[in-house]
Amino acid sequence: MCRWLAYSGAPVLLQDLLYRPEHSLIVQSMHSTLGAEATNGDGFGVGWYGDGDVPGVFRSIEPAWNDRNLSELAAHLHSPRVFAHIRAAIGSPVQQTNCHPFRSGVWLFMHNGYIDGFHAMKRDLAMMVDPAFFSDIEGTTDTEMLFFLARTFGLEEDPQAAMARAVGAVEEAARHHSIAFPVQGTFATTDGETTWAFRYSSEGRSRSLFVSTDVSTLREQHPDNPMLRELSDDARLIVSEPLGGLRGAWREVPESNCILVRGGDLEMSPFEPELAAPVR
Repeated sequence: MCRWLAYSGAPVLLQDLLYRPEHSLIVQSMHSTLGAEATNGDGFGVGWYGDGDVPGVFRSIEPAWNDRNLSELAAHLHSPRVFAHIRAAIGSPVQQTNCHPFRSGVWLFMHNGYIDGFHAMKRDLAMMVDPAFFSDIEGTTDTEMLFFLARTFGLEEDPQAAMARAVGAVEEAARHHSIAFPVQGTFATTDGETTWAFRYSSEGRSRSLFVSTDVSTLREQHPDNPMLRELSDDARLIVSEPLGGLRGAWREVPESNCILVRGGDLEMSPFEPELAAPVR
């Protein structure tokens, strides 16, 4: 599988976010403790929001622990909203266009998990993508296909409903191919202002997902922790696995739930697939 994190809050140096925690994403690229594989070395990607009209993206097929360009970039970039992903490929080639996060306009999207039977369903799913978006698909992954299905089903208007319809479309296609449990994973998307994260699998046994506790509460519990003093009150992290063992810092996202993070506000609600109307 893969590992990922989504950060929002006051601008943070990417180096502090990706390298500094005791169980950082860079450490997880070599020694994941909750992933299906301990090593996630089939490339990585970072997406961030800055001065441009669209987010910046840096993706590479190098292992995250061994990429000097990532280390150099991370030492100089600050951003208030960051997506980062380390990849363990399943089936699709190791190439830059298959590295997460994926970008379309102001949107970023990433995923840990897989669509079972994707090869058999690929044409069916591709035919559902709005022709206006189809030519923007660059890679060959199930994740990118799901992203553009979500765009097709209204990601810009209602991200949670769009993801419910996209996942529903995959499950409906899977039924025609006798695939019992097609969707597995945790997903995240953002427009630069709000982050949505989803934990869902057709089997009801999703990959791990955690969200950070309110920073002000953590400061009260751990007044001597220097890193907590540097974070803004509205800082939030959503992660595949905790970045450290600080007591009370993380809570697990329940199965079949969606998290919305806007500013310091966090909302959690049930997530279930919907049967989408055909695209015309």
